[in-house]
Amino acid sequence: QVQLVESGGGSVQAGGSLRLSCEASGYIYSSNAMGWFRQAPGKEREGVASIYRRDGRTYYGDSVKGRFAISLDNVKNTVYLQMNSLKPEDTAMYYCAAVGGMHTLTNPLSWALYNYWGQGTQVTVSS
Repeated sequence: QVQLVESGGGSVQAGGSLRLSCEASGYIYSSNAMGWFRQAPGKEREGVASIYRRDGRTYYGDSVKGRFAISLDNVKNTVYLQMNSLKPEDTAMYYCAAVGGMHTLTNPLSWALYNYWGQGTQVTVSS
């Protein structure tokens, strides 16, 4: 089992920045990939960014490329999401997730492939 706890959400004006953190505990060493996903009211869950724990490969959703950056501190077992140039359309509940296993994902941004989820942290961007 893997437990995930997110923090760092909040309210910010358009153009501002936030950094989300996700601390993992439990059998995190059995997980090859971690990711950030978001879901706005009335919309489907969307893959924001993901990272492979072993080699650091990263993937980003088209809507956040060039603005968001995912990183991983393997010593602290914490994954971060640095969000810059925030837009009102970035408003959503953001979730951290981890894969249960060491396999390579067919689509690292597919939420259906992740087994463990945090409780979420709200990000609100005002215009």
